[in-house]
Amino acid sequence: MADWLIERGVGEDRALLVEGDQVLAAKMCWHGELHAGCIVEAKLISKNGSRGTAQTEKGSEILLTRLLHDASEGATYQVQITRAAIAERGRFKRAQGRIADDTSEPRQDIFQTGEQVHRFPAGLWEDVWDTASSGEISFNGGSLLFSVTPAMTVVDVDGDLPPHELSLAAVPALASALPQFDLGGSIAVDFPTIDSKADRKAVDAALESALANWPHERTAMNGFGLVHIVARLEGPSLLHRFSTSRVGAAARMVLRRTEAVMEPGAIQLNVHPALKAKLKPEWLEELSRRTGREVRITADPGLAIEGGFAQAVPL
Repeated sequence: MADWLIERGVGEDRALLVEGDQVLAAKMCWHGELHAGCIVEAKLISKNGSRGTAQTEKGSEILLTRLLHDASEGATYQVQITRAAIAERGRFKRAQGRIADDTSEPRQDIFQTGEQVHRFPAGLWEDVWDTASSGEISFNGGSLLFSVTPAMTVVDVDGDLPPHELSLAAVPALASALPQFDLGGSIAVDFPTIDSKADRKAVDAALESALANWPHERTAMNGFGLVHIVARLEGPSLLHRFSTSRVGAAARMVLRRTEAVMEPGAIQLNVHPALKAKLKPEWLEELSRRTGREVRITADPGLAIEGGFAQAVPL
C-alpha cells in the first residue's frame, strides 16, 4: 500500500509517495507559494465573463476560471488553486484557480492529507533530489536526459543497444521518472528511430502498460521515434526548480542536511558564496531554533552549488 509522507523543512515542504522502500512519486512546495489543492482567501479584482483575477492578502495574483455570473468584483472568496505559479525563462505564469463552493469537485491537497513525518526514510529524498539535479537517469543499456524548455520538457533516449531494444529498455525508467519528477504539461520523448512499424507498435504497447496508472494522453510513436505525452500540469516540476532556481533548491537542501547533524557543538554550513547570499535570515533563525544550536556560515568558492555541507564545530 503506497502512502504519501510529508516532511516539513526550512523554506520548503516535501512529499514522497512511498511503497515499501520504493519512491513512486515526489512533490516539492516552497514556503510562500500557492500549491495545487490548497484553498486561500482572495479578492476578485477583475472579471471578464467566466474568467477573472483574484488577489490574496499578501498580494499574490490568481487567474480564475469557471466564474459564475453572480461573482462580484471586490468580493472576497475561498479560492482553490488548480495550478501553482511557474517561473520560466523570461516570463512568470501566475497561479490558476477557481472559486471553491459546494458544487466544486474537490482537489486533494497532498501536503495536508499526507502523513507528516519528522524525516523521510534514509536516502529516499536524497536519491530523488540528486537525480533531478543531474537531469539524467541511467538504465541497463542507456540513459534518459531531461531538458526543460518554456514550451515542454524534452526527454532524449540514448544508449548503445539496437534502437528497438533500447526503446523497450527505456520505458520502465521513463515511467518511474515522470511521477518522481512531478512532471506535467507537454512532454516530448525522443526515442531512437525505429524502421519497423511492428517494433514501434511494440514500444507503444510497452508504454501503455507502464503508464497505465499515470493519468495522461499520448500519441503513438512516429517514424522518427517521437512520442508526445500530455499530463495535468499542477505546478513547477522538480526539474523546473533546478532549471530556474538551482541556487534556491541547493540552499534548501543544505539546510536539510544541517538538521541531520547529530554531533555536539555549533553547526557550520560550508557553501558556495552564491548560495550563502540565498540563505534568508528567517531560515537561519528557524534552523537554529530547530537544532537548538548556534549556526555559522563559511563561504567557499571552490564548492559546487550543490556541494554545500554542514558539520559540527567546537563552540
